[in-house]
Amino acid sequence: MISPEKHLAYAVGYLTLGLHTEARSELTGLPPEFLATQPALQLRLEIAMAGNAWAEVIELAPELVAADNTTERPWIAWAYALRELQRVPEAQELLLAGRQLIADPGPIVDYNLACYACLLGELDDARILLASVCGRDPAWREIALTDPDLAALKLDSH
Repeated sequence: MISPEKHLAYAVGYLTLGLHTEARSELTGLPPEFLATQPALQLRLEIAMAGNAWAEVIELAPELVAADNTTERPWIAWAYALRELQRVPEAQELLLAGRQLIADPGPIVDYNLACYACLLGELDDARILLASVCGRDPAWREIALTDPDLAALKLDSH
């Protein structure tokens, strides 16, 4: 018999290969108490993100945040899922709250906030946030150039 931990490791392997359906299948039948552990919840969140299962992300992320609100990933995933469901004001509000609690927010937090601000027509805020992100890591500028969420900023490649 294969242990739940081994199933979790197999699921990670499948997800690493981009096989989110197989990763999800690997977790089928595992005991609910195991699926509620932090490692399993984190993996389930990543599987849901990979499969664009936004409602599931919105269900799982709060559990991870409740256990540790200083970790960036569940906040970002939760807000992104809200954005994908066209709930941009909620995504912005949530990530702004998360940014206050995350131990060491990386550039992706402010990048996503720039996207949400831009989508909401808050172009000055979006520019300030994006400038901060690009100041921390210039590679984000290349990403921003082709991001449809930032189209209203009319960025140029120069």
